[in-house]
Formats: sequence, structure tokens, C-alpha cells
Amino acid sequence: MYTRILEKSIKESLFKGQVIIIYGARQVGKTTLAKKIIESTGLPFKYFSLDTVRDREDFSIADPEHLKRIFGEAKIVMIDEAQSVGNIGVVLKAYYDKYNEVQIIATGSSSFDLANKFKEPMTGRTHSFLLYPLSVKEIGGENIYDFRERQEYCLRYGFYPRIQNKDDGVADSMLAELTEANLYKDIYMIEGIKKPEVLQKLTKVLAINIGHTLTIGGLAKSVSTSNKTIERYIDLLEKFFVIKRLNTYSRNLNNELKRAFKIYFMDIGMRNSVIQNHNKMEIRNDVGQLFENFWVIERMKAEAYKGNRHNSYFWQTYNDIEVDYIEESGGELRAFECKWSERPSRGIKIFEEEYKKENVKTNIVSKDNYLEYL
Repeated sequence: MYTRILEKSIKESLFKGQVIIIYGARQVGKTTLAKKIIESTGLPFKYFSLDTVRDREDFSIADPEHLKRIFGEAKIVMIDEAQSVGNIGVVLKAYYDKYNEVQIIATGSSSFDLANKFKEPMTGRTHSFLLYPLSVKEIGGENIYDFRERQEYCLRYGFYPRIQNKDDGVADSMLAELTEANLYKDIYMIEGIKKPEVLQKLTKVLAINIGHTLTIGGLAKSVSTSNKTIERYIDLLEKFFVIKRLNTYSRNLNNELKRAFKIYFMDIGMRNSVIQNHNKMEIRNDVGQLFENFWVIERMKAEAYKGNRHNSYFWQTYNDIEVDYIEESGGELRAFECKWSERPSRGIKIFEEEYKKENVKTNIVSKDNYLEYL
């Protein structure tokens, strides 16, 4: 079992009068982590999965006395897949308004559903944590540089816990199953997904073009649908933790792109599964894209787990000079250029010149030094 970075923070949040919510894609380890934390307390607990009909019925009733009865003597209650009950926030608010001695830990695989169902009724009564697939630090352990032994495997098959340490054929098959569940099964259940074949085509186009500059109109043309459909599907893919969209950084200089964006997959193995390519690095023609996607997402994980909040962007001019990743916070800009190869970067130098009046720090991230920024 991997030690998850969030474990300490979640333990410190127990019994503070709030429902603890652990978000994340399916099978990133939410249930395993929650159970490990609960068992470490030694307190009596109960587990409910709202994927089951019986438990959904129990948690559909906004009656605090009813919940008190089914909780029994438990001091901690775990509610798995909490987004499966439409009024879960109302139900738990009714309980917490009368009884708050029980610590509730809820997990969910959709920020779209959980945010809507908890936000209004449970204002001020929740503490949320986003759990990603495994990070470089979690795989590397005490010495992050030990990750290099797993580097190629992870660039091919990604960071989901159950995929680790499997033979190539087994990992390929398991990842295909996981991708099908995360990408399509859950999202198809959302009302309004009437064109599943369009979602499949769009996801493949996005996977092929990780790290490339995209527009809504261009994507709409490539999959023969409307701009509105593209906007909706990209939004859903983000809310189900499949992709991350980066918008352009701009201070309205005449030569800057304004409405373009980049897409990265939250798990590089899932991206490779979508395009059915788990080949070794030496025979691939997309190694630069893989490395950029991998490092940007790992940087986001590392900063999130440290509690650092940033606005994240990329920067590009109309003549294709770009900076891959920019963090903005506290009046400071940190610009990163990701380079698998040793080619020099023009983008960083030009960005420094354009924004020389700003507080800018620039970095070249390579396959040799990337761990230093995580």
C-alpha cells in the first residue's frame, strides 16, 4: 500500500465538526485511503456505499433520527460514492444540525455532482480534499529520486494504484477497462449526453493533441458538431477528473493568443489507452508531448498537496513562440518550459522581455532536472 500525501492532512481534520469529502476519479484510491485513516483511529465505524440500492434508500431520507438509528454506535461513518444520492447535502445537513458527534467521511468520483449536492445545503460544514492518481513522491517514497526506476513504466501506463507493478499485457488490459469506466460509463449517465460517439471522437482528438494549442471552433469542425457541444463535453471531462484545461496568459499585448487553450490528461496512462499506444519511449514519436503532460500534472499535484494555490496558464504568441506552463500567485509569475530534448527555448527569453516589469521567475524543466520542481 502506498502512503498517500493527503493522509496526514485528513487525519488532522477529523472531529472538527465538518463532513470530510474526498474527491477524485474512480480508482485513484479514495476508499482505500479513507478506510486506512478510519481504521488507524481504532474507533467503531460503519461503511455505506451509495452505489447499492439499499444504502441509497437509507440516505435519501432527510430524517436525523433515521440516520442516528442506522449509524448506531459508530463514531465514524464512511459514505462511498456520495454523489449517487441527489439530495445528500440536504440529508446530511438535517443530521448535522441535530447531531454532530459522528465524523462523516464522504467520497465521490465527480466534482460536478458532489459540489452541487453539498455546496448549498452544507455551506461551512465541509472540508474537501482532491485525491489524484499516485504522484511521483508517493511512488518514489522517502527518496523521490527512486522514482526514476519507474519513470518509463509510468509514462507508458500512468499512475493509477492498481496498474502499478503489473506486466505490460495485464497493465494494458486493466487500463483499458479503467479508461472505459472513467471516460464513458460515468459520463454517459449524466442527463444530456445524447451523442456518445461524439464524446469518444473528441476524447481521442484531445488525447492526440495533448500540449497543442486548441480552439473550440477547431475541435467542433474536427468532430463535426457544434461549439456548444464541445464546450459542454470538455467541461464534463474536467469535472470527472479526466482532463485539465489550461487557458492562455495574456495582458492584452497585441501579439498574444487570447482564446486558445491546451488540454492535458490527468493520467498519462489513460491518455495512452485512448490512443491505444503503450509503446516504449525509444520507438515513440510523441515523447515530448508525454513528458510535458506528465510534468505539468505532477507539478499541479505537488503544489496542491503542499497547499499552494495558483492560477495556471500557458503563454503563446501568434507566431508560435510559447511558454508551456505559468503559475501566477502573490504578485509573482513562475514560467516553466518543458524540454525532453536539449533544444534551447526561445519562449522563456521572449516572455521575460515582454514581462520584464513583472516579478518573473523562469525555469527550464528537462528529463534530467524535473524532480527538483516537484
